[in-house]
Parts: sequence; C-alpha cells; structure tokens
Amino acid sequence: MSQNKLRLGIPKGSLQETTQKLFVRAGYDLRISGRSYYPDIDDPEIECILIRPQEMSRYVGQGILDCAITGLDWIMENADDVAELADLKAPWPNYGVVRWVMAAKEDSPFHTVQDLEGRRIATEAVGMTRRFLAQHKINAQVEFSWGATEVKPPILADAIVDVSETGSSLRANHLKIMHVVLESTPRFIACHDALKQAWKAAKIERVLMMLKGAIAAATRVLLSMNLPQARVGEVLKILPALATPTVSTLADQDWVELSTVVEEKLVRELIPRLYEVGARGIIELPINKIVD
Repeated sequence: MSQNKLRLGIPKGSLQETTQKLFVRAGYDLRISGRSYYPDIDDPEIECILIRPQEMSRYVGQGILDCAITGLDWIMENADDVAELADLKAPWPNYGVVRWVMAAKEDSPFHTVQDLEGRRIATEAVGMTRRFLAQHKINAQVEFSWGATEVKPPILADAIVDVSETGSSLRANHLKIMHVVLESTPRFIACHDALKQAWKAAKIERVLMMLKGAIAAATRVLLSMNLPQARVGEVLKILPALATPTVSTLADQDWVELSTVVEEKLVRELIPRLYEVGARGIIELPINKIVD
C-alpha cells in the first residue's frame, strides 16, 4: 500500500446512507455507486472500500484497512484488536443508540438469563451472547441466526439476542425484553500499525476532525441579532449558560451585534424572549461544522 494513501472502510447497509451524508457535511464529495464496492471521494489521498459493518473491524485489525466506521456491537462481537478513536453518535437515522436485547415470548417462563440454563438462544451476535452468558455463569446453546430472529421463539429457540432501535418488531412478535446485552453506536476505528506511521496518523486525525465537527454542528444553529448596548446584560441572562456570544460594535455606538451558537431545539423559545428585550434583525443560520 502506498504510504501516501489512506484506505478507509465505508459501512455497507443500514449505516451507508447516513455515513455518506456525514462525509458530505464534513466537506467530502463521497459518491457510492449501486454496483461498485469502491466509492469515489474527492480526496486523492483516500481510497474507500464498501464493506459490511459485521466484517469491518477484522480488516482494520489485520491492517488491510487503515481506518473505518462500524458499530461498537461488531467490534465487541469480533473482539478484534483495533484502536477506537471516536464515538460518532449523531441525531441521524441509524447513527443513534441501538440496543442488543435478550428477549423471549411474553407468555414464556423465561424472565431472566438465569432461566435459560440449558436452553437454546438464536442470535446473529454469537460471540457477544456467549460472553454475556459467561458473565452470568449460564450454560446455554447459542445458535447463529441468518435473519428473522424475532420469529424463532418459541419453536426454533427459547430466547433470542437481537438488535432493537424502537422495540416495535419485538412487540409485533409478542416478545418481552429480559436484558439489555449491549448499547451500541457507530465508532471510528483505526489500525494500530497505521497510527504508528506519521503520515497516516496525521491524515486520520484530519479526517476525524472534520467528521466530528460535522456531528457537533448537527443540532446547533447560529443566532445573530442587533440590540441596544444597554440590553446586552438582559440578553446574556436569556441565552443558555453554555453559549459564548460574540459582541461587536456597530456604526451606531448605542447598538451592538451579538451572535452565538445555540441548540436548534431552543430557538423557538429564545427568539420571542430576545425580541421582547429589544433584539432586532434576529437571524438563524445553519452550521456545517464546529471544531473546538
């Protein structure tokens, strides 16, 4: 592999579309063709490969990929030796928290993991499930499930360990949650050997900085307004405590321009209150990136 080429794993499947949008927000033109497993990116120093998240940490651990995005669940499942550099949790589809839960039929006699001694459990996450059972000193038969895991109890399995975002599929199949085995979010991982190479380590740091900056800006906006100098104190009391406003003088020395970054969900409450204390020309602007 060329020293000045970073091989980056892009997750195929449920994380794919949001990952592509994340890179676009971070300033990269990432294009994924329907037939190609080698997405195009407008950075000649990056080579992208589209791979299932389930396999991603293996290839990073082996050094075939320098870095990648995959779920914490698959890192834990595979137990590969990779460097976990960042939690990329974001308020976007499939980038929030997903739970791996142990569940059984609502009318079954199984209520806790202790009830599953000697029983059969179906799951796609075999390693994760076996470790969870070992932690609770339970011996049970764990079988790999190729899909439709939630329909297997009670005939094909006594219980399951499956991923759940809203719980709707579990409820539809009359399943009850016995335990939360793992809460997972997307993670940015890297190969230990890649991080020992100065060029690759620096390139990974720059890419990750832009991705994290895009995520940090996802729920925030910039508020800008003009207000009388005498009302600055009142406005500062209204703004959230974590806001760090910038105050600039205007041609009219009795007025100032104030701008600050706030959570978007607060804007509908803030703007009327700001107007009441004299703020005028209030503008809300989207933010693409915030780098602290």
